[in-house]
Amino acid sequence: MKLVLRILFFLLLGALAIGLYYKNQIEFSLGERIIGFTVLGGAFIYLPLFLYHHWKGKRLQDYTMSDENLKKMREK
Repeated sequence: MKLVLRILFFLLLGALAIGLYYKNQIEFSLGERIIGFTVLGGAFIYLPLFLYHHWKGKRLQDYTMSDENLKKMREK
């Protein structure tokens, strides 16, 4: 999963660079489309995969402010 995330990150970074190049040098509207699809891919494909990979195996209760966690903090 880590390798997939790295490859996808560099692909998105490369697509963003290509989109910026096209926007400034070749054709403005095509560059805007490439940048837009890159942002959509990053938001709807890369971000959920990244969050799933980094939250796998962790408990949400450890990171929320519940009564039990507040009591532990007050004891310290």
